[in-house]
Amino acid sequence: MQLEFTKMHGLGNDFIVFDAPRDWPIDGQRLRALACRKTGIGFDQALVLEAPRQADTVVYYRIFNADGTEVEQCGNGARCVARLMADRRGLGKAEFRMGSPAGLVVARTEANGLVSVAMATPSFMPSALPFDAPHDKPFHSLALSQQDIEISVVSIGNPHAVLKVASIERALVDSIGPEVENHARFARRTNVEFMEVVSTTHIRLRVYERGVGETAACGTGACAAVAVGRRHGWLATKVDVDLPGGRLQVEWLGDEHPIWLTGPTTTVFKGQMDL
Repeated sequence: MQLEFTKMHGLGNDFIVFDAPRDWPIDGQRLRALACRKTGIGFDQALVLEAPRQADTVVYYRIFNADGTEVEQCGNGARCVARLMADRRGLGKAEFRMGSPAGLVVARTEANGLVSVAMATPSFMPSALPFDAPHDKPFHSLALSQQDIEISVVSIGNPHAVLKVASIERALVDSIGPEVENHARFARRTNVEFMEVVSTTHIRLRVYERGVGETAACGTGACAAVAVGRRHGWLATKVDVDLPGGRLQVEWLGDEHPIWLTGPTTTVFKGQMDL
């Protein structure tokens, strides 16, 4: 059996994208083997393309983390799927809709290579993640093994815990990240954002992704940080988000509006691998 795939990335957040196979099941063990950077292909997420489930969409995509678990959404992954679908149709500038486990995603591809996607409207309700808390509030206290921390929780179609830090260089990403990700109060684990506010239109961010670890960039993480910053009055409508892999732009008008994520995508290579 052979897997034909496209290797892509959004600011170093890397993926393999492939059409859903007919002759072998997608399982965690096989995905973990493919994700291994020494003996497989290597990726943060695998994006599996299926036939559209709604007439007004061009594709339905599923997302699997490097640890083999299926998740609800991936912002940079959605942007890469949009670029691939536009390339397959020979489109430069276009707008279309895609289906995902988190719902419909509107995508815009530009001739200059930038891709924008409208993610889900942010929800701060704990039940949306889900997060074990009796009601919504701006900050939640979370007890860790060595300290208590204050987090804000938000769903962008997938769960996020956002921490405001004085400096992302000094943030304890490697220790706090996995402990928050796997905290018992998050029923399906969570992504963890460490946000440094530079100005009302600029933040710096590091993200410890659920099922992956720290990544060079995270699209839904950028959206989550901006949504939390907007809620607390720290940020304006349009924000530049600097991650280790580069810059994303996030725009959110608030209330019931979707949150828009914009940035570059890169197709690295196309390949085949014997399974």
